[in-house]
Amino acid sequence: MENGIEGLESKKKGRRARTPKPKPPKTRLEELEEENLNLRIENEYLKKLNALVAEREKRERESK
Repeated sequence: MENGIEGLESKKKGRRARTPKPKPPKTRLEELEEENLNLRIENEYLKKLNALVAEREKRERESK
């Protein structure tokens, strides 16, 4: 009864959430470099996938 209505209100505990600092906008060169990197990664992935599929097909043909 000491706190009255304020005693019934929920109180937040813990630290406040940190708001992430906004990143500065990328330059056109940075965007192109990032896209180039992503395309290189995708290309390597597709090469490996293609090799695995070819290997599986070769094994299936040999087992017949």
